[in-house]
Amino acid sequence: MSPARRHALGILFGAAGAVALARVMRPSIYMTDSLGKPDLEAIFPREFADWRVDARASMVLPSPETQAFLNTIYNQTLTRTYINAKGQRIMLSVAYGGDQSDATRAHLPEVCYPAQGFQISKNFAGQLMLGGRVVPVRHLMSNQNNRHEPITYWLVVGDRVTVSRTDQKLAQFSLGLKGLIPDGMLVRVSNIDVDMARGHQLQAAFLQDLAVAFPAAARDRVFGVLDSQ
Repeated sequence: MSPARRHALGILFGAAGAVALARVMRPSIYMTDSLGKPDLEAIFPREFADWRVDARASMVLPSPETQAFLNTIYNQTLTRTYINAKGQRIMLSVAYGGDQSDATRAHLPEVCYPAQGFQISKNFAGQLMLGGRVVPVRHLMSNQNNRHEPITYWLVVGDRVTVSRTDQKLAQFSLGLKGLIPDGMLVRVSNIDVDMARGHQLQAAFLQDLAVAFPAAARDRVFGVLDSQ
């Protein structure tokens, strides 16, 4: 057999082996089967500390096309506006998907907001002490015409908190090496305020009150497992 033919066969067998290995290593165990699917309505209280759901707040519903797309990514969504005794409002949005594979991976706010016509003028990582643990978060400042909306969010992939597309992909890959298909929970809070720092400060106070109100068993699903931080 000529060297060229041996080389060609080596490439062919190598490619076949890589395909076979990829099939063997393909994640097949859904983490949601062991973790259980969360009930967002039950986990997130309607009233806690000085906050309660604002029954007068109007919900802005997505278009039918957008909703159909969201339904392919998320199994559950929760959208509420809370108000405190001072009349300050915080908008909470939570989205849960049982499959964080490439095609069904959660879309982060810095992608979703520009798609709705917003501009992102600030984007930086931070940390908050929530429920007795340090939780990585991402802070954004968005605006659309005269609407200025500071945002704080994080995404739990499986049991790991991620705050960027890279973190999200690395968590998915790491868990995939163990044969696991992670679920994902995106938690986002925002309010209307031209002062970004003031908006983020109010959001932090809201989230700290919310964390205390959670049952201990729910904190890992919402804030990630402690030793994963």
